[in-house]
Amino acid sequence: MNRDELIHDWNQTPGAFDYRSTHVELDDETLRDGLQNPSVTDPPIEKKIELLHHMVALGIDSADIGLPGAGPRAYNAVLALAREVVEHDLPIEVNAAARTVLADIAPIVDIAQRTGLRFEVGTFIGSSPIRKYAEGWDTDRILGSTREAVGFAVSEGLDVMYVTEDTTRSRPQDLRTLFTAAIEAGAHRICIADTVGHATPHGVRELVRFTKSLVDEVGDGVKVDWHGHRDRGLGMANALVAIQEGVDRVHGTALGIGERVGNVEMDLILVNLVLLGARTQDLSALPAYCRLTAEMCDVALPHNYPVIGDDAFRTGTGVHAAAIIKAMKTGDRWLENAVYSGVPASLVGREQEIEVSPVSGLSNVRFWLAKRGHDAGDEELCDAVFALAKVCDRTLTREEIEAEVTRVLTARA
Repeated sequence: MNRDELIHDWNQTPGAFDYRSTHVELDDETLRDGLQNPSVTDPPIEKKIELLHHMVALGIDSADIGLPGAGPRAYNAVLALAREVVEHDLPIEVNAAARTVLADIAPIVDIAQRTGLRFEVGTFIGSSPIRKYAEGWDTDRILGSTREAVGFAVSEGLDVMYVTEDTTRSRPQDLRTLFTAAIEAGAHRICIADTVGHATPHGVRELVRFTKSLVDEVGDGVKVDWHGHRDRGLGMANALVAIQEGVDRVHGTALGIGERVGNVEMDLILVNLVLLGARTQDLSALPAYCRLTAEMCDVALPHNYPVIGDDAFRTGTGVHAAAIIKAMKTGDRWLENAVYSGVPASLVGREQEIEVSPVSGLSNVRFWLAKRGHDAGDEELCDAVFALAKVCDRTLTREEIEAEVTRVLTARA
């Protein structure tokens, strides 16, 4: 049967957005915003360099490699990463973050001059009424800082991405004033930042349309970025809407690490864009990218994390396992991947796993035993493992099943 006839895809009904028509770039913020999470460990430079190579392997377009104005440790890391890009001619663009103050931009200028690498500076400043009230700022002060910072960076040969923090809670008239000033001062990108994860998909749609319309009026060739956080759990949905509305680049971090509860998950952006036909990258390196991030930042990788977690393609449920096993027996890898999974395990170099649990059927047991070289036709053996599962309160470990196999075979001998 034609594969298209086996899945009715409501995602592709008339009127659905065709992601294949887009070419959105991806900016990896793991080494800057990701490290601002209060529970992560700032890894050594060697690990940061290793992660940078994983980004390249995944076809990520650009990376924020730090905020060198934060101090000597941050400066040295950004310098080392920049040198790595130059020395190995890595096909990835780099940017670094800075407040809209000259003292933050100067270290980026210095690193760019020392390495000869073309840098983009992401210079940021708060723009929402609540932020201005708390800080005691007025629009004129923000405007002055914007013009000075952007103008300085451009005069020193840096590309400028102008970032208004808390854009999603800012007044349109303030955004118009600030965006216009930044573009006139030479900014080549405007970044919409959902700094506190406030936006809903409707809000994203409205704000992106507003920003793109303004950019079309004021700037020739100025690009628009989306930087989202996931405080309300809407990070991925918002990123997809931003792409639908035509942003040029979306930011994310490995495993979604970042300030507070974190950013949009770069790994899941990649998976979704490949599944939607917007990108064609080989994602077999994705597990290594995620696991390195977890290891070097000392963060847990939840067992139920989508695509990468230990349980992403693992089931002990009898009904589910039976369908997967039957699909496996056809020899059709696509069917095996699709019958009980919305993401093909093979997309990231993994496979379906069948376990034995209290809700398993005998087919789970037979499959598990056969895969590990035991006689799946041995009814006494299968019944013994099945009975053990039914009195257990969780999925059996390999050691527990192997011990039961040994007990049965020893008793028989």
